[in-house]
Amino acid sequence: MATTETITAGEGHEAAALLERTRDAVNPELRRAVESLPGSMRRVAMYHFGWEHADGTPAAGNAGKAIRPALVLAGARALRGPADTGAGDDGLRAVVRAAVAVELAHNFTLLHDDVIDKDVRRRGRATAWTVFGTPDAIITGDAMLALALRLLVQDGHPASAAASARLATCIIELCAGQQADCAFEQRPDVSLDECLTMAMAKTGALLGCACALGALYAGAGPDEVDAMDAFGREAGLAFQLIDDLIGIWGDPGHTGKPAGADLIARKKSLPVVAALSSGTTAGKELAALYAGPMTGDDVHAAAAAVERAGGRDWAQAHAADRMGRAVQQLSRAVPDLAAAGGLLALAEFVTRRTK
Repeated sequence: MATTETITAGEGHEAAALLERTRDAVNPELRRAVESLPGSMRRVAMYHFGWEHADGTPAAGNAGKAIRPALVLAGARALRGPADTGAGDDGLRAVVRAAVAVELAHNFTLLHDDVIDKDVRRRGRATAWTVFGTPDAIITGDAMLALALRLLVQDGHPASAAASARLATCIIELCAGQQADCAFEQRPDVSLDECLTMAMAKTGALLGCACALGALYAGAGPDEVDAMDAFGREAGLAFQLIDDLIGIWGDPGHTGKPAGADLIARKKSLPVVAALSSGTTAGKELAALYAGPMTGDDVHAAAAAVERAGGRDWAQAHAADRMGRAVQQLSRAVPDLAAAGGLLALAEFVTRRTK
């Protein structure tokens, strides 16, 4: 995964600084929440976040980029919420807890996704299910989700009830997107519209929820909250498009996964579906490769076929289009976009990253 230094050098100083500030604010509360889990689940979670080795000894790991909690804080700040106030303010502590809840929910999905996709590497180390077994990884993910909702419900902030309901609804939508993604792997005839709808649910929903929670904790009205949700959803779809490109052409040294991991798994990612539905000779070659197991040479051939069929160019262009739509939605909630610099910097980061 990209380090802060990598982001600073290649993706923009403002996003790097915002993500660094978010980790500083969120990680202590996130770790306290994780440490409240019962014994064996705590051990799996501490390993998953990179804070411990498999044997329970301390590790100098990384809990992740913190994009989703950064959206919560930046969303509150854009609407002049408590993220603008001093570190000891009760309002700030509440919005940080909301950011922690979103990050816990996100990591619930990661633990489950690794099992479903049989991924053996995440963040440069063995995935939790390969170390502790499938049952413990799934159960720990379930506990993380419950912990996320408990953090919101027990908060006492005026926005906590609406926030917990919104997060729960989002997770149901996200699960529907994940189920569709799994079903697509068994189908030869997935349409691009179906794939876009799945990606909006699987990725866009949680980024939208993160932005909406920031708005709720800033005291925003329903129209502003919905506009922030729409901004996050469109940015989330752009994020997924770029993530799908990285899943094919990303550097394993930065992604922590094998080269062409999505192709090896024969995933119906957005660039792949765009290529398969292109009607080109390269698209037909890709379909033939996807009909059987992938060898090392097949992976290189499949990546080349996606590119020749136009899947790579389509994904890059569509990501830019979705970001344009995202900014339009953001302007509904924050007419003076200068006040939303943090959100825009994060959106720029997720659509221009290459690893």
